[in-house]
Amino acid sequence: MVKTSLRLFIRCIATLVLSVLPVAAQNPDYDQPYRPQVHFSPEEHWTNDPNGLVFYQGEYHLFFQYNPFGDQWGHMSWGHAVSTDLLHWHELPVAIPEHDNTMIFTGSVVVDRQNTSGLCTHGDCLVAIYTGHTQTSEGIRQTQNLAVSLDKGRNWAQYPGNPVLDLHLADFRDPSVSWDPIAHHWVMAVSLPKEHKIRFYSSADLKQWTQLSDFGPTGDVNGDWECPDLIHIPSSNSAKSIWALKVGLNPGAPQGGSGEQYFLGDFDGKSFHQSRLRGSQGWTNYGKDDYCAISFNGLPKDQKPVLLGWMSNWQYAAKIPTTPWRGQMSLPRHLSYVSDAAGLALKQEPIVAPLRGKNYEISALSTNTSTLYGSGHTLQPPFEIRLNFGHPVEPIFGLKIFSDQQHWIEVAFDTNKKEFYIDRTHSGAAISPDFPTRTKAPLVTTRPYDLTLIVDRSSVEAFAQDGTIAMTDLVFPVSNNLQIQIFPDDAKPIQSEGQLWELKSIW
Repeated sequence: MVKTSLRLFIRCIATLVLSVLPVAAQNPDYDQPYRPQVHFSPEEHWTNDPNGLVFYQGEYHLFFQYNPFGDQWGHMSWGHAVSTDLLHWHELPVAIPEHDNTMIFTGSVVVDRQNTSGLCTHGDCLVAIYTGHTQTSEGIRQTQNLAVSLDKGRNWAQYPGNPVLDLHLADFRDPSVSWDPIAHHWVMAVSLPKEHKIRFYSSADLKQWTQLSDFGPTGDVNGDWECPDLIHIPSSNSAKSIWALKVGLNPGAPQGGSGEQYFLGDFDGKSFHQSRLRGSQGWTNYGKDDYCAISFNGLPKDQKPVLLGWMSNWQYAAKIPTTPWRGQMSLPRHLSYVSDAAGLALKQEPIVAPLRGKNYEISALSTNTSTLYGSGHTLQPPFEIRLNFGHPVEPIFGLKIFSDQQHWIEVAFDTNKKEFYIDRTHSGAAISPDFPTRTKAPLVTTRPYDLTLIVDRSSVEAFAQDGTIAMTDLVFPVSNNLQIQIFPDDAKPIQSEGQLWELKSIW
């Protein structure tokens, strides 16, 4: 790692002026306009929800909703990629294709270590539990089904006894399945979208399921409940762990379109009980573009849970201006939770350190915003910025990232409104009337004013206040030549310190 000192003590706006060479994709096929360089995207065609995230025999498996025939939603099958570090992905052939008028919707993959299913032939194996979306003569039916792989996920066979769970409903989907080591059975959390409920089932063998309980309706019920995920989460500041139940909402999320809420509490093997402490209900991501995030099964016991989501929004997913692919995943992030004077909060830490290259120290003192464009030196994505603003006296402070004088995004704290926000109303291509937005999250004044920002060719991911705020937004800038400015809102001085890293392409 190369480390350079960059110290800016400027009486006007502090402008980060770095002259660097463009960071080109290692694979020329992954160097198209807006092609993400540190986020997974398929080589071609449509993708949405991540599915079946699992760690098995040294590989992280990312399955995902995929259309093998085009760049619009349809023919839903499971795409497949593998990685040894959660960052560099190798795309494999389609894992589970649609069949017999049945599309393969979202679900889980588990490691059946004890061959409870009887489907493994030598030791353990991978078992997928997914929603089959079938067009019947009577209309749509959604059921839960199994598929098995005996060769590390490369080939899959349908279980001949499918479906294993059928309520004869059109909306019954997205099973999240994991092993309960205390109760010694499998637990499924599955969505009843129109009823705003998550239903829990148990099974000894993944084939026969017994209903345990329902959670909901509660929290936000303005849209369908989808993509549940039940996660056991360690604390970042105590020895006590907690359970999180994550639930997708579409449409009707506070930022518009699709979003994802979480509930913190306890799971006793049968039922989920939300905590009564403040902060026990919140939003996994306060941006527009992180949906149906799920966690990895099968992780080593000493590893924190890892979360990965689809970086888009159903309001405009079909209009994303990319080719020959459409859709990408968020950065993976480690999960823990915070318990402090303000209450509970989910904490997310992006996994990006292995991609760091050249490093700059940032120390900036600014006193007004009289200069908004700087001297013309530019930085090209991808890059990471980490800043700590200490105890600011300014009402509004943060970063502006420019692609030219008319196009910029703002990532900032507003202490008057008690908000953290990303403003992309002037970011570049407005692909839909729902796209130009100012997404916001509530500030907690007793938590630190820090910021981690990862900028890729078509996205910004922000993590603020010790990771208790996550905000992901797509952007489509007019240029990859960017300027970054650290700003206050008026003439009072503000001090910020941190680092910037150029990030290496995963391709």
